[in-house]
Amino acid sequence: MIGKVTRGQRVAGLLAYLFGPGRANEHVDPPVVAGFRHPAAMEPPMAHDERRDVRRLAALLNSPLDAQPRKGFVQPVWHCGMRTAPPGDRGLSDDEWAEIAEELMHRTGLAPRGDDGACRWVAVRHAPDHIHLVVTLAREDSRWVSIHGDHYKVRAACRAIEQRFGLTVTAPADRTAAPRPTRAETEHAGRTGRREPPRATLRRLVSQTAAGTSSVGGFLTDLDTDRRVTVRVRYSPCDPGAVTGYAVALHGHTDRDGNPIWFSGGKLAPDLTIPQLRRRYTPPPGHTQRETPAPTGHATHSQDTGEWYEELNMAVAAARRVYLNTRDAQVRADLNRATADTLHLAARVFDDPGLGQAADLFDRAARQPYLRTPTPTRYGYALRQAARIHALDAARRRRPDPAIALLHLLAALIDLVQTIADVLHDHQATAARHAADRLAALRASPGPPQRVAPPRPRPDTAAVLAAGDFPTAPLPPRSSTPPRRPRRPAPHARPQPPSPETGHGRHANQTTSLRPNTH
Repeated sequence: MIGKVTRGQRVAGLLAYLFGPGRANEHVDPPVVAGFRHPAAMEPPMAHDERRDVRRLAALLNSPLDAQPRKGFVQPVWHCGMRTAPPGDRGLSDDEWAEIAEELMHRTGLAPRGDDGACRWVAVRHAPDHIHLVVTLAREDSRWVSIHGDHYKVRAACRAIEQRFGLTVTAPADRTAAPRPTRAETEHAGRTGRREPPRATLRRLVSQTAAGTSSVGGFLTDLDTDRRVTVRVRYSPCDPGAVTGYAVALHGHTDRDGNPIWFSGGKLAPDLTIPQLRRRYTPPPGHTQRETPAPTGHATHSQDTGEWYEELNMAVAAARRVYLNTRDAQVRADLNRATADTLHLAARVFDDPGLGQAADLFDRAARQPYLRTPTPTRYGYALRQAARIHALDAARRRRPDPAIALLHLLAALIDLVQTIADVLHDHQATAARHAADRLAALRASPGPPQRVAPPRPRPDTAAVLAAGDFPTAPLPPRSSTPPRRPRRPAPHARPQPPSPETGHGRHANQTTSLRPNTH
């Protein structure tokens, strides 16, 4: 069950909306199921125009506010919508919804059971799966009411209600969830033809950039070189060289005046703020902080063999063995975060939307409750470094066929993510299982990863022969006539004049390369 709290100023306007037809005539005869009085005594009568007359109910709720000797809250109307899970939860009766409303009011302290001087409130049922609670923040005994931490109290009440009525269990308010796009952002994305709101796109881009570097300076530099985003850095007023925050904007996402719409790191995810990134980049004891080496264009041993992904697979398998053999919570927490970084880097290397979705799902499992930062360990450090170094190798000239590389990497990542899901609990385990299912679906789907143009292999390489054993797209049929090899001109031959029959000639400085272009 999910409860969403909002605040307002006019109780009459809110009641008129709740008892009205709604924005799309979705409100059909909404009844009062509970309140500070008997529901039948608070039911608004029907007016002559077949609309509910809410003036009397609004006056009843406003009475304690009018009697307050001093001005209280600027927004004295407290509104909470409660909804069950549509796919699996059963329908609740009016009596059950009344018990749920009373339980919520009791746990939030706005109207505890047995308190005759509590706030006045009413619960309106709109559909079989949700109700609305309206409370005026003024006690009848003229004492002040406290709403401190009301969002967390509502979340705790929802979890208690789920256990009592056998509803779908939801996650606690442990500050691990990323801020979801608002309704306005979602509707704007639909009107502009975007596949997702800009907040979700920016969260994925920033997470991938954060996973690919090892310092705050490198993170900001890499983010600034990304042509898809604009970066704004905030510096300390006391120490001009110290970075205290940043904000990003997606190109093309502007307001009515044409100004970019900025999102700070905390508005994207709780672990993308500058303090959290500094803690993530802290090296473990015995290791010195160093930047991941930039690509130089020189081939390494893994590039020569075309097997760079095998070394990363070995690092992922080693992380899984450590996860199974250790009982240290800090080691497991650090490996969770390193696994999330590896997923983000794999999504960036292969440019695959499915991998990006799996990384987004696993992010919730990798975050520690209440923004706790796990102690850096050498196991998580080793996995991160392997992912960063080999991600750079993949971006160089001679990378292997991405379809084969992705299949090998998916097999290792699925085992690691499933192992983590078996150890975690509650919503973190659910998030890890969803990520493992997404990875398994990617492995089972035929064809190479989307939007990846693999380099054309030579006809006589072993990769072509091995590709037949994997679910990849079929290779084009080989022609029975071997292709003619073009002749190279003499090293110092003079340019020949155009032939009158063909109208063109061959120049000495033109050469034909047989090596496929892998840039």
